[in-house]
Amino acid sequence: MTIKSRLIIKNDLRAFFLIGAGVVFPGLAIAQQAVPEGQATTATTGQNRPAILVTAPRMSRSLQDTPAAVSAVTRDQIQQGQQGLQLDESLVIVPGLFLQNHNNFAQGQRIASRGFGARAPFGIRGIHVRVDGIPYTLPDGQAQVDAIDLDSAERIEVIRGPASVLYGNAAGGVIDVTTADGSQRRDRADIGLQGGSDGYRKLSASLGGENGRWRHNLSFSALDFEGQRDQSEVEKRLFNGQVGYQIDEDRTLSALVNVLDMPLAEDPGGLTLEEVEEDRDQAAPMSDLLDAGQEVEQQLVGLHYQDRNLGGGDLNLRAFASWRDFEQQLPFPGSSRIRYDRFYYGGGADYRRGLQLWDLPTTVMVGTEVGRQEDDRSRFAVNTDREITARTGDEQQDATATGVFALADMDLNDRLTVSAGVRHDWVRLSIDDRFLADGVDNSGSRTFREWNGSLGALYRLSSAHSLYANVATAFETPTFTEFARPDGQGGFNSDVEPQRAISRELGLRGYLSMGIEYDLSVFRIDVDDELLPFEAIDGRTYYQNAGQTSRQGAELALDWYMTPAWRWHSALTMASYRFEDFETETSDFSGLRMPGLPRHQWNNRLTWSGLGDTFASIEGLYSGDFYADNANTVEVDSSWVMNLRAGTGWQLGGDRTLKVHAGIRNLLEEEYYANVRINANGGRYYEPAPGLTFHGGVELAF
Repeated sequence: MTIKSRLIIKNDLRAFFLIGAGVVFPGLAIAQQAVPEGQATTATTGQNRPAILVTAPRMSRSLQDTPAAVSAVTRDQIQQGQQGLQLDESLVIVPGLFLQNHNNFAQGQRIASRGFGARAPFGIRGIHVRVDGIPYTLPDGQAQVDAIDLDSAERIEVIRGPASVLYGNAAGGVIDVTTADGSQRRDRADIGLQGGSDGYRKLSASLGGENGRWRHNLSFSALDFEGQRDQSEVEKRLFNGQVGYQIDEDRTLSALVNVLDMPLAEDPGGLTLEEVEEDRDQAAPMSDLLDAGQEVEQQLVGLHYQDRNLGGGDLNLRAFASWRDFEQQLPFPGSSRIRYDRFYYGGGADYRRGLQLWDLPTTVMVGTEVGRQEDDRSRFAVNTDREITARTGDEQQDATATGVFALADMDLNDRLTVSAGVRHDWVRLSIDDRFLADGVDNSGSRTFREWNGSLGALYRLSSAHSLYANVATAFETPTFTEFARPDGQGGFNSDVEPQRAISRELGLRGYLSMGIEYDLSVFRIDVDDELLPFEAIDGRTYYQNAGQTSRQGAELALDWYMTPAWRWHSALTMASYRFEDFETETSDFSGLRMPGLPRHQWNNRLTWSGLGDTFASIEGLYSGDFYADNANTVEVDSSWVMNLRAGTGWQLGGDRTLKVHAGIRNLLEEEYYANVRINANGGRYYEPAPGLTFHGGVELAF
C-alpha cells in the first residue's frame, strides 16, 4: 500500500471522526433479565431473524433489548479456521477494543476497552474477565487470560463500557467467555492437528455430549511454538472440562476443572527503533542474556448450582478455588527474578425474580460475591551470568474483595424500559513483609470502600430499532504491582490512589433491510486519578496518577448478510483519549493524547460459506497512529494488516467428518508492532510483529 493511499484513508477516517464525535451522550452497560442456564440463546426479532440473548450484563435479555454497548461473538467466529492462540483472533470484530501482544506469551495478551487496560505492560488491567461465571480478575484488579481455552469456547460477550455496578473493581469493560458444557452436541470426539511458520505446532482433542441427566465436555490442547523473534519460544498444555447433572426439571449442578501447564514462555523484550531497523527478529540484548521468560502452573475447580423456580425466582450459587505457581525472569539484571505461589478462592450468590411494582412489570436481582487472593511472593537479585546472588524480597500479599449489588428493570410501557443498579464494594490489600534484612518492615494495608450506581433507559422505536442511554460510575484500585514504590522499598506507595470514572453513553441498535444489523454508540468517560505506568532506570515499571483524563468517541458495528453465502463484519472505532489535567514535578502533559491508544480503528471481515464446512474469510485490520509516551514525542505509525483463511470438510460416513483449513497472517507483509511498551526506559518501546506467516490444520470428528 502506498503512502498516498494511506494518507487518503487516514484523512477519510479523520473526517468521519470529526462528524461523529462532536456529539457525546450519557452511558454505561446496565443489565437486564437473567437467562436461565440451558435456555436457548436465540429469540425472534421484529424481522423474523434469530437474535442473540446476552448474559454478561447479569440481568440479560435479547441483545436488541439491552440498553448497553454489548457485543456477542459466536462459536464459528471464534474457531472457524483460527489458531486459537489469543483472544484477538475472535475479538477483532468488536469495536472499542484495542488488542496487542499476539505473540509474546510471557507478557500475555494486552486488551484495552475504551482506553481502560491500555496501561498494562503485561496481563490485563481495567477489564473484568469471567470464564463460565468464574472471575479471572483477582481481588486486587489484575487478570491473566493464559488459561482460557479458545478451542472449547462457545461464546464471548463483551461489555464495552465501565461496569463496576455489575462486577466491582477493575470493570472498565467486561469480557465474559462461555465454554462448551456438552449440552449442545451429540456424543462425539474431535482430534485436531495444526502446524505452520516459525515452528508452530498444536495438538487438540475434545470429547463431549449428553447421556440422560448427565452432560460433559472435555478439551485438551498442547502448543509448541518457536516464535518469529529470538527468545520467544513457548510450550503450553491446557485442559478444560465440565460435567453437569440435571437434578430435576428446575435444578442443575455442574462442576468444572481447568489446568494450565506452561513450562516455557520466553520473553524477547522490547527493542529500540535502531534495533528494529537492524533486525526485527532479534531479542533485546538483556532478554537473551538473562533468558527472560516465565513458567506457570495453574489449577482451577468450580461448582455452580442453579434453581430456576425457588420462590418463583431464579437462584444461582457459585464457588471456586484456584492455585497458581509462577516464576519469571525479567529482562534486566538486578532484582529481577520473581516467584509466587497463589491461592485464589471465592464465590457468589444471586437471586432474580419478576414482580409487579405500581402495576408495572419489574425484574429485580440481588446478589453478593466475595474473593480472596493469597500470594506468597519472593524476589531475587540476578547477575549477568544468570546467577541468583541474593534474596531482595519476601512477603505475603493478601487481597479480599466483597461486593453486594441490586439491579432492577421496569417496563413503563411496551416501548420504554428503565434500568437502575447500585453496588457497594469493600477491598482490602495487605502486605506482611518477611524480609527484614534491610532493617525496614514495610508491612501495611490499604482498605477501599466504594459505592457505584447506574441509571439507564431503552426505548423501542419499532420492532427492529431501539435507542438507549445510560450513565454510571466505576472505580479501579491499583494492583499490588502498581503499588510498588519507586524508591525500591517494599510496602505501599502512598502517593498512588484508585482511579474513578463517570461514563455516559447513547446507543442505537437495530436491523435494516437487505440483511444489515447495526450497532452505533457514542460515549464520553471522565476519569479522575488515571493510573499510568513509567519505567525507571532500574528497568522496573512503576505507576503514578494523572489528574484528569477524558475519553469520547463513536463506535459502529455492522453485520451484513449480503447473500445467504456472503457475510461482512465491520467494526469502526473513532475516539479521542486525552489528559485534561496531568502535571508532574518536571512536566505538564495537560491537553496531550494518552499513550498507547489509536484514535481510529477499522476492522473488516468478509466470509463466504459454501456447502457443508467449506468457507473462505479475509480480514482487513486498520489501526491508526498513536504515541508511546506521555509527552507525545514517540509516534507509532498506523498499519493495515490482511489475514486470509479457508477450509472445507467431508462426510466420511456415519457421524465421522474430516475438516481441513489453512491460513495466512499478514498477507501484505506489513511492518508493524505486535506490542508497544508505554513510557519504556531507554527507548525500548517496540515489539515487532511477524511478517507473512502460514498455518494449517486437519480435524477428525467421530
